[in-house]
Amino acid sequence: MDKMSVIQTREITPAERLEKLRYAIRDLACLADDLVRQGKKVLCLNIGDPNAFDFATPAHIVEAVYRAMRENKNGYAPSLGVEVAREAIRREAARKGISTVEDVFVTNGASEAVDICLTALLNPGESVLTPSPEYPLYSAILAKTGARTSSYHLNEEDGWQPDLEDMRRQIDSRTRALVLINPNNPTGSICTRPMLEQIAELARRHNLLIIADEIYDKLILDDSEHLSLAAVAGDVPVLTLGGLSKNYLAPGWRIGWVVVSGDPVALKPYLASAHKLLRARLSANHPEQYAIPAALDGPQDFLAEVILKLRARRDLILRACQSIPGFHCVPPRGAFYAFPRIEVPEADEVFVKELLVEKQILVVHGAGFGQKPGSKHFRAVFLPPEETLRQAFAGIADFVRQRYTQRA
Repeated sequence: MDKMSVIQTREITPAERLEKLRYAIRDLACLADDLVRQGKKVLCLNIGDPNAFDFATPAHIVEAVYRAMRENKNGYAPSLGVEVAREAIRREAARKGISTVEDVFVTNGASEAVDICLTALLNPGESVLTPSPEYPLYSAILAKTGARTSSYHLNEEDGWQPDLEDMRRQIDSRTRALVLINPNNPTGSICTRPMLEQIAELARRHNLLIIADEIYDKLILDDSEHLSLAAVAGDVPVLTLGGLSKNYLAPGWRIGWVVVSGDPVALKPYLASAHKLLRARLSANHPEQYAIPAALDGPQDFLAEVILKLRARRDLILRACQSIPGFHCVPPRGAFYAFPRIEVPEADEVFVKELLVEKQILVVHGAGFGQKPGSKHFRAVFLPPEETLRQAFAGIADFVRQRYTQRA
Protein backbone atom coordinates (compact mmCIF):
# COMPACT_ATOMS: atom_id res chain seq x y z
CA MET A 1 0.00 0.00 0.00
CA ASP A 2 1.21 3.49 -0.82
CA LYS A 3 2.66 5.01 2.37
CA MET A 4 0.90 8.31 1.68
CA SER A 5 -2.53 6.64 1.57
CA VAL A 6 -2.40 5.57 5.24
CA ILE A 7 -1.48 8.99 6.65
CA GLN A 8 -4.44 10.28 8.62
CA THR A 9 -5.60 13.83 8.06
CA ARG A 10 -5.26 15.97 11.17
CA GLU A 11 -7.20 19.13 11.88
CA ILE A 12 -5.38 22.43 11.63
CA THR A 13 -6.26 23.83 15.04
CA PRO A 14 -6.70 27.59 15.50
CA ALA A 15 -5.08 29.73 18.17
CA GLU A 16 -6.74 29.18 21.54
CA ARG A 17 -6.61 32.90 22.36
CA LEU A 18 -9.22 33.55 19.66
CA GLU A 19 -11.71 31.00 20.97
CA LYS A 20 -13.90 33.63 22.65
CA LEU A 21 -13.42 36.31 20.00
CA ARG A 22 -16.72 37.85 18.88
CA TYR A 23 -17.58 40.87 16.76
CA ALA A 24 -21.29 41.31 17.35
CA ILE A 25 -21.80 44.09 14.81
CA ARG A 26 -21.04 41.83 11.85
CA ASP A 27 -21.71 38.43 13.42
CA LEU A 28 -25.47 39.10 13.41
CA ALA A 29 -25.29 40.08 9.75
CA CYS A 30 -24.83 36.40 8.86
CA LEU A 31 -28.35 35.67 10.11
CA ALA A 32 -29.65 38.70 8.19
CA ASP A 33 -27.98 37.40 5.02
CA ASP A 34 -29.91 34.13 5.38
CA LEU A 35 -33.17 36.08 5.51
CA VAL A 36 -32.22 38.09 2.44
CA ARG A 37 -31.52 34.86 0.55
CA GLN A 38 -35.06 33.80 1.47
CA GLY A 39 -36.31 36.90 -0.34
CA LYS A 40 -37.03 39.00 2.74
CA LYS A 41 -36.14 42.69 3.05
CA VAL A 42 -34.10 43.52 6.15
CA LEU A 43 -34.02 47.01 7.66
CA CYS A 44 -30.38 47.36 8.71
CA LEU A 45 -29.63 49.56 11.71
CA ASN A 46 -26.45 47.72 12.65
CA ILE A 47 -23.41 49.17 10.86
CA GLY A 48 -22.21 52.78 10.95
CA ASP A 49 -21.64 53.19 7.21
CA PRO A 50 -23.02 56.60 6.13
CA ASN A 51 -22.44 55.86 2.44
CA ALA A 52 -24.92 52.98 2.60
CA PHE A 53 -27.62 55.60 3.05
CA ASP A 54 -28.16 59.18 1.80
CA PHE A 55 -24.68 60.53 2.63
CA ALA A 56 -21.91 61.01 0.06
CA THR A 57 -18.22 61.84 0.31
CA PRO A 58 -17.75 65.58 -0.40
CA ALA A 59 -16.75 66.23 -4.02
CA HIS A 60 -13.59 68.22 -3.24
CA ILE A 61 -12.26 65.30 -1.20
CA VAL A 62 -13.02 62.81 -3.99
CA GLU A 63 -11.30 65.07 -6.52
CA ALA A 64 -8.14 65.14 -4.41
CA VAL A 65 -7.88 61.34 -4.71
CA TYR A 66 -8.59 61.40 -8.45
CA ARG A 67 -5.85 63.98 -8.88
CA ALA A 68 -3.37 61.85 -6.96
CA MET A 69 -4.21 58.81 -9.07
CA ARG A 70 -3.83 60.78 -12.31
CA GLU A 71 -0.43 61.95 -11.07
CA ASN A 72 0.52 58.27 -10.62
CA LYS A 73 0.74 58.38 -6.85
CA ASN A 74 -0.23 54.73 -6.97
CA GLY A 75 2.87 53.02 -5.61
CA TYR A 76 3.89 52.50 -2.01
CA ALA A 77 3.73 55.50 0.30
CA PRO A 78 6.24 56.26 3.09
CA SER A 79 5.55 54.01 6.07
CA LEU A 80 4.47 56.91 8.31
CA GLY A 81 2.37 58.52 5.59
CA VAL A 82 2.90 61.13 2.89
CA GLU A 83 4.29 64.36 4.26
CA VAL A 84 1.49 66.66 3.04
CA ALA A 85 -1.03 64.44 4.83
CA ARG A 86 0.97 64.34 8.06
CA GLU A 87 1.39 68.12 8.06
CA ALA A 88 -2.36 68.56 7.56
CA ILE A 89 -2.98 66.30 10.55
CA ARG A 90 -0.52 68.37 12.62
CA ARG A 91 -2.40 71.55 11.68
CA GLU A 92 -5.69 69.92 12.68
CA ALA A 93 -4.17 68.82 16.00
CA ALA A 94 -3.13 72.43 16.64
CA ARG A 95 -6.69 73.60 15.91
CA LYS A 96 -7.89 71.07 18.49
CA GLY A 97 -5.51 72.55 21.05
CA ILE A 98 -2.96 69.71 21.05
CA SER A 99 0.30 71.60 21.53
CA THR A 100 2.83 68.83 22.27
CA VAL A 101 2.69 66.70 19.11
CA GLU A 102 5.64 64.31 18.95
CA ASP A 103 4.64 62.23 15.94
CA VAL A 104 1.90 61.61 13.38
CA PHE A 105 1.34 58.49 11.32
CA VAL A 106 -1.29 57.43 8.79
CA THR A 107 -2.98 54.03 8.93
CA ASN A 108 -5.36 51.82 6.97
CA GLY A 109 -8.39 53.11 8.83
CA ALA A 110 -8.68 53.78 12.54
CA SER A 111 -8.96 49.99 12.99
CA GLU A 112 -5.34 49.51 11.97
CA ALA A 113 -4.42 52.44 14.18
CA VAL A 114 -5.92 50.63 17.18
CA ASP A 115 -4.11 47.42 16.22
CA ILE A 116 -0.72 49.11 15.89
CA CYS A 117 -1.11 51.19 19.05
CA LEU A 118 -1.97 48.16 21.19
CA THR A 119 0.41 45.68 19.55
CA ALA A 120 3.37 48.02 19.98
CA LEU A 121 2.61 48.35 23.70
CA LEU A 122 1.47 45.07 25.17
CA ASN A 123 2.98 41.84 26.41
CA PRO A 124 0.82 38.77 27.12
CA GLY A 125 -0.93 39.09 30.47
CA GLU A 126 -0.75 42.87 30.63
CA SER A 127 -3.98 44.80 30.61
CA VAL A 128 -5.71 47.82 29.12
CA LEU A 129 -8.68 49.64 30.61
CA THR A 130 -11.51 49.72 28.08
CA PRO A 131 -14.98 51.23 28.50
CA SER A 132 -18.06 49.09 29.02
CA PRO A 133 -19.97 49.42 26.78
CA GLU A 134 -17.19 49.67 24.19
CA TYR A 135 -16.50 49.36 20.49
CA PRO A 136 -15.68 45.61 20.31
CA LEU A 137 -12.59 46.01 18.10
CA TYR A 138 -10.53 46.77 21.21
CA SER A 139 -11.39 43.49 22.92
CA ALA A 140 -10.78 41.63 19.66
CA ILE A 141 -7.26 43.01 19.30
CA LEU A 142 -6.48 42.45 22.99
CA ALA A 143 -7.50 38.81 22.55
CA LYS A 144 -5.14 38.55 19.58
CA THR A 145 -2.20 39.95 21.53
CA GLY A 146 -2.80 37.75 24.57
CA ALA A 147 -3.34 40.82 26.77
CA ARG A 148 -6.19 41.22 29.25
CA THR A 149 -9.21 43.47 29.00
CA SER A 150 -10.10 45.32 32.19
CA SER A 151 -13.45 46.97 31.62
CA TYR A 152 -14.57 50.11 33.44
CA HIS A 153 -18.24 51.02 33.45
CA LEU A 154 -19.83 54.01 31.77
CA ASN A 155 -22.52 55.43 34.04
CA GLU A 156 -25.89 55.46 32.28
CA GLU A 157 -27.41 57.57 35.06
CA ASP A 158 -24.75 60.22 34.40
CA GLY A 159 -25.22 60.45 30.64
CA TRP A 160 -22.79 57.56 30.04
CA GLN A 161 -19.82 59.43 31.56
CA PRO A 162 -16.96 57.14 32.67
CA ASP A 163 -17.24 55.80 36.21
CA LEU A 164 -13.95 57.03 37.67
CA GLU A 165 -14.17 54.93 40.81
CA ASP A 166 -14.69 51.80 38.75
CA MET A 167 -11.77 52.83 36.53
CA ARG A 168 -9.53 53.17 39.60
CA ARG A 169 -10.59 49.75 40.88
CA GLN A 170 -9.45 48.07 37.65
CA ILE A 171 -5.87 49.40 37.79
CA ASP A 172 -3.14 47.02 38.95
CA SER A 173 0.59 46.56 38.45
CA ARG A 174 0.09 45.14 34.93
CA THR A 175 -2.19 47.91 33.63
CA ARG A 176 -0.45 49.71 30.74
CA ALA A 177 -3.05 51.97 29.14
CA LEU A 178 -6.60 53.19 29.15
CA VAL A 179 -8.93 53.68 26.21
CA LEU A 180 -11.38 56.57 25.98
CA ILE A 181 -13.84 56.63 23.06
CA ASN A 182 -15.11 60.21 22.84
CA PRO A 183 -17.67 60.72 21.32
CA ASN A 184 -18.56 57.22 22.40
CA ASN A 185 -19.60 54.30 20.27
CA PRO A 186 -22.15 52.82 21.08
CA THR A 187 -23.75 55.38 23.45
CA GLY A 188 -23.16 58.71 21.69
CA SER A 189 -21.93 60.33 24.91
CA ILE A 190 -19.36 63.15 25.07
CA CYS A 191 -16.95 63.57 27.99
CA THR A 192 -17.04 66.78 29.99
CA ARG A 193 -13.90 68.84 30.62
CA PRO A 194 -13.80 67.94 34.35
CA MET A 195 -14.03 64.26 33.44
CA LEU A 196 -11.17 64.54 30.93
CA GLU A 197 -9.03 66.32 33.51
CA GLN A 198 -9.67 63.62 36.10
CA ILE A 199 -8.86 60.84 33.63
CA ALA A 200 -5.62 62.62 32.72
CA GLU A 201 -4.69 62.86 36.41
CA LEU A 202 -5.37 59.15 36.85
CA ALA A 203 -3.05 58.40 33.93
CA ARG A 204 -0.31 60.60 35.41
CA ARG A 205 -0.53 58.93 38.78
CA HIS A 206 -0.32 55.40 37.37
CA ASN A 207 1.99 56.06 34.40
CA LEU A 208 -0.62 54.99 31.84
CA LEU A 209 -0.69 55.63 28.12
CA ILE A 210 -4.04 57.00 26.94
CA ILE A 211 -5.61 55.95 23.65
CA ALA A 212 -8.13 58.69 22.83
CA ASP A 213 -10.41 57.46 20.05
CA GLU A 214 -11.93 60.66 18.62
CA ILE A 215 -13.04 59.39 15.21
CA TYR A 216 -16.47 61.13 15.58
CA ASP A 217 -15.18 64.46 16.92
CA LYS A 218 -16.89 66.63 14.28
CA LEU A 219 -20.28 64.90 14.55
CA ILE A 220 -21.57 66.82 17.58
CA LEU A 221 -25.36 66.91 17.56
CA ASP A 222 -26.15 69.62 20.10
CA ASP A 223 -24.43 72.77 21.29
CA SER A 224 -21.96 70.63 23.22
CA GLU A 225 -18.24 71.23 23.01
CA HIS A 226 -16.00 68.38 22.00
CA LEU A 227 -12.67 68.72 23.75
CA SER A 228 -9.70 66.57 22.85
CA LEU A 229 -8.20 64.82 25.86
CA ALA A 230 -4.67 65.61 24.64
CA ALA A 231 -5.58 69.33 24.73
CA VAL A 232 -6.10 69.23 28.49
CA ALA A 233 -3.15 66.92 29.21
CA GLY A 234 -0.15 68.10 27.25
CA ASP A 235 2.31 66.26 29.47
CA VAL A 236 0.53 62.87 29.43
CA PRO A 237 1.40 60.37 26.65
CA VAL A 238 -1.73 60.32 24.49
CA LEU A 239 -2.47 58.64 21.18
CA THR A 240 -5.33 60.55 19.53
CA LEU A 241 -7.08 58.56 16.81
CA GLY A 242 -8.84 60.17 13.86
CA GLY A 243 -9.77 59.39 10.28
CA LEU A 244 -11.82 60.14 7.19
CA SER A 245 -14.41 57.41 7.62
CA LYS A 246 -17.04 59.10 9.80
CA ASN A 247 -16.49 62.87 9.80
CA TYR A 248 -15.71 62.94 6.08
CA LEU A 249 -18.04 60.15 4.95
CA ALA A 250 -15.39 57.92 3.39
CA PRO A 251 -15.27 54.65 5.38
CA GLY A 252 -14.31 52.50 2.40
CA TRP A 253 -11.10 54.39 1.77
CA ARG A 254 -9.66 53.01 5.03
CA ILE A 255 -7.73 56.13 6.03
CA GLY A 256 -7.04 56.78 9.68
CA TRP A 257 -4.26 58.39 11.67
CA VAL A 258 -2.66 58.72 15.07
CA VAL A 259 -1.43 61.94 16.71
CA VAL A 260 1.17 61.15 19.37
CA SER A 261 1.51 63.80 22.08
CA GLY A 262 3.05 64.13 25.52
CA ASP A 263 6.43 63.74 27.18
CA PRO A 264 8.97 62.95 24.39
CA VAL A 265 11.33 61.08 26.72
CA ALA A 266 8.57 58.78 27.94
CA LEU A 267 7.32 58.16 24.39
CA LYS A 268 10.65 57.49 22.65
CA PRO A 269 10.93 53.68 23.18
CA TYR A 270 7.24 53.13 22.46
CA LEU A 271 7.41 55.09 19.21
CA ALA A 272 10.40 53.07 18.05
CA SER A 273 8.29 49.92 18.45
CA ALA A 274 5.30 51.44 16.65
CA HIS A 275 7.52 52.53 13.76
CA LYS A 276 8.78 48.96 13.38
CA LEU A 277 5.22 47.77 12.89
CA LEU A 278 4.49 50.57 10.43
CA ARG A 279 7.55 49.68 8.35
CA ALA A 280 6.67 45.97 8.41
CA ARG A 281 3.29 46.56 6.80
CA LEU A 282 4.86 48.89 4.17
CA SER A 283 2.29 51.70 3.98
CA ALA A 284 -1.30 52.82 4.25
CA ASN A 285 -3.38 53.26 1.09
CA HIS A 286 -1.45 55.79 -0.96
CA PRO A 287 -3.64 57.96 -3.24
CA GLU A 288 -6.35 58.26 -0.59
CA GLN A 289 -3.86 59.98 1.74
CA TYR A 290 -4.03 63.07 -0.49
CA ALA A 291 -7.64 63.44 0.62
CA ILE A 292 -6.43 64.25 4.14
CA PRO A 293 -5.30 67.86 3.49
CA ALA A 294 -8.33 68.40 1.23
CA ALA A 295 -10.59 67.21 4.04
CA LEU A 296 -8.97 68.84 7.06
CA ASP A 297 -7.99 72.16 5.46
CA GLY A 298 -10.83 72.40 2.93
CA PRO A 299 -14.49 73.46 3.16
CA GLN A 300 -16.35 72.14 6.22
CA ASP A 301 -19.80 73.46 5.28
CA PHE A 302 -21.08 70.00 4.30
CA LEU A 303 -20.98 69.07 8.00
CA ALA A 304 -23.89 71.40 8.79
CA GLU A 305 -26.22 69.38 6.54
CA VAL A 306 -24.89 66.08 7.91
CA ILE A 307 -25.52 67.18 11.50
CA LEU A 308 -28.97 68.54 10.64
CA LYS A 309 -29.97 65.14 9.25
CA LEU A 310 -28.45 63.23 12.16
CA ARG A 311 -30.08 65.46 14.75
CA ALA A 312 -33.54 64.97 13.21
CA ARG A 313 -33.01 61.20 13.02
CA ARG A 314 -31.70 61.05 16.58
CA ASP A 315 -34.75 62.92 17.82
CA LEU A 316 -37.06 60.57 15.91
CA ILE A 317 -35.51 57.57 17.67
CA LEU A 318 -35.75 59.25 21.06
CA ARG A 319 -39.45 59.94 20.55
CA ALA A 320 -39.99 56.35 19.42
CA CYS A 321 -38.22 54.96 22.50
CA GLN A 322 -40.34 57.13 24.79
CA SER A 323 -43.47 55.57 23.29
CA ILE A 324 -42.43 51.91 23.71
CA PRO A 325 -43.07 50.35 27.15
CA GLY A 326 -39.86 49.37 28.92
CA PHE A 327 -37.55 51.40 26.66
CA HIS A 328 -35.30 54.17 28.02
CA CYS A 329 -32.67 56.01 26.00
CA VAL A 330 -30.07 58.54 27.13
CA PRO A 331 -29.98 61.16 24.33
CA PRO A 332 -26.86 60.69 22.18
CA ARG A 333 -24.87 63.92 21.91
CA GLY A 334 -22.40 62.85 19.24
CA ALA A 335 -21.77 60.24 16.51
CA PHE A 336 -24.83 58.42 15.08
CA TYR A 337 -25.73 55.67 17.53
CA ALA A 338 -28.47 55.25 20.12
CA PHE A 339 -28.16 52.70 22.93
CA PRO A 340 -31.61 52.20 24.47
CA ARG A 341 -32.03 50.22 27.68
CA ILE A 342 -34.76 47.60 27.39
CA GLU A 343 -36.71 45.85 30.12
CA VAL A 344 -37.35 42.37 28.73
CA PRO A 345 -37.35 38.95 30.43
CA GLU A 346 -34.75 37.34 28.17
CA ALA A 347 -31.18 38.23 27.23
CA ASP A 348 -30.85 41.16 24.84
CA GLU A 349 -29.14 38.86 22.31
CA VAL A 350 -32.29 36.73 22.23
CA PHE A 351 -34.38 39.88 21.86
CA VAL A 352 -32.47 41.18 18.82
CA LYS A 353 -32.32 37.76 17.12
CA GLU A 354 -36.06 37.24 17.51
CA LEU A 355 -36.68 40.80 16.31
CA LEU A 356 -34.62 40.05 13.21
CA VAL A 357 -36.38 36.76 12.47
CA GLU A 358 -39.90 38.01 13.11
CA LYS A 359 -39.72 41.62 11.88
CA GLN A 360 -36.55 41.66 9.72
CA ILE A 361 -35.11 44.58 11.70
CA LEU A 362 -31.40 44.33 12.43
CA VAL A 363 -29.91 46.02 15.50
CA VAL A 364 -27.03 44.85 17.72
CA HIS A 365 -27.47 43.49 21.24
CA GLY A 366 -25.90 45.41 24.10
CA ALA A 367 -24.02 42.36 25.36
CA GLY A 368 -21.99 42.52 22.14
CA PHE A 369 -20.50 45.80 23.40
CA GLY A 370 -20.25 44.86 27.05
CA GLN A 371 -22.53 46.47 29.63
CA LYS A 372 -23.13 46.58 33.36
CA PRO A 373 -24.25 43.14 34.64
CA GLY A 374 -28.02 42.83 34.75
CA SER A 375 -28.65 45.58 32.22
CA LYS A 376 -29.97 44.99 28.70
CA HIS A 377 -29.60 47.28 25.69
CA PHE A 378 -29.33 47.35 21.95
CA ARG A 379 -27.49 49.67 19.58
CA ALA A 380 -29.36 51.29 16.70
CA VAL A 381 -27.63 53.30 13.99
CA PHE A 382 -29.61 56.41 13.04
CA LEU A 383 -27.96 56.98 9.66
CA PRO A 384 -30.91 55.66 7.60
CA PRO A 385 -33.49 58.16 6.28
CA GLU A 386 -36.30 59.16 8.61
CA GLU A 387 -38.89 57.02 6.82
CA THR A 388 -36.71 53.91 7.25
CA LEU A 389 -36.19 54.68 10.94
CA ARG A 390 -39.91 55.34 11.38
CA GLN A 391 -40.72 52.00 9.78
CA ALA A 392 -38.08 50.17 11.82
CA PHE A 393 -39.22 51.53 15.19
CA ALA A 394 -42.86 50.95 14.33
CA GLY A 395 -41.85 47.32 13.76
CA ILE A 396 -39.96 47.24 17.06
CA ALA A 397 -42.98 48.67 18.89
CA ASP A 398 -45.22 46.07 17.25
CA PHE A 399 -42.78 43.30 18.20
CA VAL A 400 -42.73 44.43 21.84
CA ARG A 401 -46.52 44.67 21.96
CA GLN A 402 -47.03 41.20 20.46
CA ARG A 403 -44.25 39.51 22.42
CA TYR A 404 -44.73 41.04 25.86
CA THR A 405 -47.81 43.21 26.32
CA GLN A 406 -50.31 40.84 24.75
CA ARG A 407 -48.65 37.81 26.32
CA ALA A 408 -48.86 39.42 29.76
